[in-house]
Amino acid sequence: MRLHHYSIHTERTYCDWIKKYVHFHKMKSRKDLAEGEKKIETFLNYLAVQKNVASSTQNQAMNALVFLYKKILKLQLNDEINAIRASKKQNIPVVMTREETARVLSLMKATPQLVAKLLYGSGLRISEAIRLRVQDIDYTLKTITVRSGKGAKDRVTTFPATLIPFFQDHLAKVKIIHSKGDALGG
Repeated sequence: MRLHHYSIHTERTYCDWIKKYVHFHKMKSRKDLAEGEKKIETFLNYLAVQKNVASSTQNQAMNALVFLYKKILKLQLNDEINAIRASKKQNIPVVMTREETARVLSLMKATPQLVAKLLYGSGLRISEAIRLRVQDIDYTLKTITVRSGKGAKDRVTTFPATLIPFFQDHLAKVKIIHSKGDALGG
């Protein structure tokens, strides 16, 4: 999966689905993987009917298993897989109000608060915020260059001007920590 540049999260998820599939069919050897279409269909039906998973979850399992057969085992899936489709669940998203968000952010301090404000104000993913480097921040244009984001793609996003003092404060603290490390020979 790494050779195909899949994210570590996708890798873990696909491995989990493959393990569930193998356990579901009580597979003991590679030859148990034969007749993949029928076995995949049975597993996907089980997920839809017995486990009552969401359609996106069933699709994820299907993608993992197709990846297993086509890319890892190099086996073709020639027959159609006609699994019972999981029903789409209509969930109304729960979104915090601005006031609730402000209250949560006010309870946080230092780096966690900066990261949370960055996620909220710039739409960064947590992994992107944690990998952020000083040179990725353009204070003049108020932009952040996200390197190797989802899909291993770079992108540019904006950040609110209100974050500038938080960035500067954080960088000043980091500079002090590094200067102490240099003084100690580290």
